[in-house]
Amino acid sequence: MKLIGLDVGTKRIGIAKADSTTKIAVPDGYINVNGQEFAEIARIARMYSTTTFIIGLPRNNEGAETKQSIYARDFARQLAMSIPNARIYFEDESLTSVEAERRLKERKKKFEKGEIDAEAASIILQDFLERLISNGKISESAYTAVEAKAESETENNGKTGKKMRKTKKKSKVGLIIGIILGSVLVLGGAGCVGVYIWYTNSLKAISEETCKFASAAEEAASEEKENSSACQFKSFQVSESDTASSIAKNLKDADLIKSDLAFKIYVKLNKSILKSGDYKFRQTQSAEEIIKKLIEGAAATNVFNITILPGETVSDIKKKLVKVGYLESQVNEAFEKYHDHKVLRGLYSGAGTLSNAAQPVSVQLEGYIFGDTYQFYNDENLDKVIDTTLNSLYEVIVGNELESKFAENGLSLREGIILASIVQKEAKSDDMAGVAQVFLNRLRVGMSLGSDVTATYAADLVDPDRQILTDNTAVLAYDSLYNTRIHTGLPPGPISNPGVTALLAVANPDKSKTSMYYFLTGDDGKMYYSDTVAGHNQNVRDYCKVLCGVAL
Repeated sequence: MKLIGLDVGTKRIGIAKADSTTKIAVPDGYINVNGQEFAEIARIARMYSTTTFIIGLPRNNEGAETKQSIYARDFARQLAMSIPNARIYFEDESLTSVEAERRLKERKKKFEKGEIDAEAASIILQDFLERLISNGKISESAYTAVEAKAESETENNGKTGKKMRKTKKKSKVGLIIGIILGSVLVLGGAGCVGVYIWYTNSLKAISEETCKFASAAEEAASEEKENSSACQFKSFQVSESDTASSIAKNLKDADLIKSDLAFKIYVKLNKSILKSGDYKFRQTQSAEEIIKKLIEGAAATNVFNITILPGETVSDIKKKLVKVGYLESQVNEAFEKYHDHKVLRGLYSGAGTLSNAAQPVSVQLEGYIFGDTYQFYNDENLDKVIDTTLNSLYEVIVGNELESKFAENGLSLREGIILASIVQKEAKSDDMAGVAQVFLNRLRVGMSLGSDVTATYAADLVDPDRQILTDNTAVLAYDSLYNTRIHTGLPPGPISNPGVTALLAVANPDKSKTSMYYFLTGDDGKMYYSDTVAGHNQNVRDYCKVLCGVAL
C-alpha cells in the first residue's frame, strides 16, 4: 500500500511518500497554499497511484487539539470532498517542525522553509507507519468523502457538529484534568498553575550546555571529544518487556531526564509507542527529544537503505551498491546475468540472449531498476535486491495499465520504457507529456528523435571521462545506435531509470502537441515547442542563449 504524508500549514503543505512494504517515509517536496493545492495533491496522488493520505494533527503539550488542529481537520474534509475515493488517516503530532529543522541542521548547513515542511511530513508518515507496524494493521477507520459530506451537512444545520466536537473535546479535557489532578496530589496539593509550570520545566533538558557534536555518530567519527560531561553520550538500553514507567524510571536513574512522572504524562498524552533497542542519550536532550528518538526506534545495525532516483543509470546504481558494501565484481555479475522476470518482456530473445545485440550486456537492466527507497539486510543476495526493484516497476506498470496504453501509441512494453527513459532525461515533470508527444510525432513520420541526452548516453558508454570526445561536436557526432541525433527510431535500450511521471507521460501524451516536432528548454526554464525547423531555430535564438551551449 502506497501512502502520502501531509504536513498541513497555512502557507505550505509538506509532502512525503512511503510504501507500507518498505516502511520508510521519504520527504517529497512541498506545495504552496494558493487555491490550487487540492488539485496539485490529486495530481501527485495520481502519479503515485494512491488515494491514501496521512495528515498530521497538531496537539499542544497537554495533548489537546489547537486552532491548527481544526485547520487540519477542515483541510482533510476539503481534500476528501475533492478526491471522492480518498482515504484519510490522522496522526497525532507535536513539534514535528522543530524536529524536522533539527534533522536538517544535522544534515546540511542551508535549507529552505519548504524542506522543513517536507521533512515534517516524513516524520508524520513514519510515525504512522511505525504505529501500523506495532498494531499489525490500521486499527482506526479512514476518513472519507462520506464522513466529510456528513460533517458539512451537519455544520450547515448548525448544532450536531458542534455537539460532536464538544464531546470529543470534553473526553480529551477529562483525560488531561485527571492526569493533572493526579499530579497535584503527588506534588502535595500545589495549584494547577504550579503543576503546569512544574510539568513544562520537567520536560526540559537537565543541562543547557552547548555541545561540539550534533550526534553520537559525529562524535565517534572525530578525534576530538566533548569536554562537558553533560554533552557526553550515555548508552541506554530498552528491552521488549520494558513499559513506559520502567523506561521513565531507568532514564531518571541514569540522570538523563528531570522527572519520570512528567515523562510518563507526556507519553500518555501523546499516545507514544516507545521501541526497544540500544540508544545513546545525553543530558542536553529534553525529555521530548528523547521520547521522539524512542518513538523512531534505534537504528538497526544489520540493514542498509538505498535510494534510487528517477533519471539515474545502471552505472550510478552499481556505484551505490558498492558503496553499501558489495564487491564491484559481485555487482557486475548480478547485473549481467539472465533475469527471468515478467517486466523484462522484450529484453531477451532467448535465455540469456539479448533481443538487440547492439545493447551492451553491462547495461541490460538499464531502465528497469525502479526508483524508490529500499531497505535490505546487509548480507542480502543481490538477485533479491534486483528482483525487488523489478517488482516495484511491474506494480507501477500493472497498476496504471501502462502496457495497453503504450500499445495505443504504437509501442510495446519495452519500447514504452525506452521512450520514457529519454523523456525522463529531457524534460521537467510538468513538460514530460508534451515532450513525449513530440517524440511520438517524430517516430510516426520516420524522423530521428534528435535527442541530445541519447548522444550523451552513447558517449558515456565508451568515454565517460570525456578524454576522447572532448566537446559537444564530438559527442553529437559519435556514431552509435544509441545516438538518436544520427539514427532514426528508438535506441537499443533505455538510457536511464524512468520515474512514474515519465512512464505516464508516454502512456498519456499531450494530444495538444500532435503537430509539434521540435522543443527546447529555454534559459528561463520554460519549454518552447515549434512545428518547423525555422520556428525551432528562432526559439533557440530567442530563449536558449546559455543552456543550448552547455557541455554534454
